[in-house]
Amino acid sequence: MIEFNFQKEFTFIDQDKLSDWISTTIVSEEHKEGDLNYIFCTDDYLLELNIKHLKHNTLTDIITFDYSLSKLISGDIFISIDRVLENASTYNTSFEDELHRVMIHGILHLCGYKDKEEHDKVLMRNKEDNYLSLRTF
Repeated sequence: MIEFNFQKEFTFIDQDKLSDWISTTIVSEEHKEGDLNYIFCTDDYLLELNIKHLKHNTLTDIITFDYSLSKLISGDIFISIDRVLENASTYNTSFEDELHRVMIHGILHLCGYKDKEEHDKVLMRNKEDNYLSLRTF
């Protein structure tokens, strides 16, 4: 089950269509959907989590806490709306496209993809691009 939670208010598209797209991505990656919580928050909120849990004193757009068991993916995905807005401007893309990219990025992490090494980053970006192209909304 996919839930959307808001620490920071912002305009959001049709949650049902977004949930369907995420669910389809999970199945495409040959995983099963468990409990997924998206928490949309501010830079400050996510920075506190980054310092507390990961010992990183840097801003980030996403932190994913993985509670998956084998192919059943579950987790909490925290996304900074402030970072998404800034990144959309930096990368000359729409807020919606950048938000969806970050959202699917979290799912891909839960499916086992990494992004520390350059070849992993390329694979992750290609996967993101593919799933973004499959949106029907």
